Amino acid sequence: MISDFKFSRELSAAEQAAKDAGAAIMALFRGKYDIQEKSKNNPVTSADLEANRIIRERIANTFPDDGWLSEEDADSERRLGLSRVWVVDPIDGTKEFIEGVPQFAVSIGFVVDGIAQVAVVYNPAQEEFFKGAAGQGAYLNDQPIHTTDRSAIDGARLLVSRSEPAKKFQVYVDHCVIDPVGSIAYRLAKVAGGDGDGTLTFRNIHEWDICAGVLMVEAAGGIVVDGEGQPMRFNRQPARHRGVIAAGAALTPGLQGLWAAAMNDKK
Repeated sequence: MISDFKFSRELSAAEQAAKDAGAAIMALFRGKYDIQEKSKNNPVTSADLEANRIIRERIANTFPDDGWLSEEDADSERRLGLSRVWVVDPIDGTKEFIEGVPQFAVSIGFVVDGIAQVAVVYNPAQEEFFKGAAGQGAYLNDQPIHTTDRSAIDGARLLVSRSEPAKKFQVYVDHCVIDPVGSIAYRLAKVAGGDGDGTLTFRNIHEWDICAGVLMVEAAGGIVVDGEGQPMRFNRQPARHRGVIAAGAALTPGLQGLWAAAMNDKK
């Protein structure tokens, strides 16, 4: 178990906020709720908004001076001048939530000077609660988890988006077993737990989608890089990354090499 450490209070606050948000989400899952379109193919539900309200209130009540970056709130440049920032997606995988597919997650990451330090990824529909902290390990339902030690690309099991065009992954289809899974936060957490050797996306991805999951993989012994092979830093402007590759330490470099080759072929 994660014991007393520098950011114990932050982890405890994230855990409680995620559990409270998860309860609110499950009260609406496969039930009645409102759906709006923030932009084309980008829905938001009353469950997203209620979960966001709960998390924001819990965190602000405990750490009122910290910065805040959430998918469901207007961004403020105030966060850029702060050392401590919370990066939140109240429901990563809203489309899965709407479809009744239990592959969504509450994602809460805590960042200090650009580096994720504490993370919670909670899939309430599957009762899977992932938590981790830098230097303290990662856990699923309070049991320690680790990324796989696989180094060979051939035969590796990759978790990929259910909605990202399959043709993008052709370079991996030739080598790997491809398994579509919803939320990227959930995919990252599953990789941290060894339920899949790696995950990746070719998309430009927002920080709130990946912050907690990135820390989870790293705390579980894995490596996460962007498409150019650079380590992930957060609380940036704009708050996006071009591509994500995450796996056990021995596999990530090879997966990133294929990512770069695929992108170069498109130029």
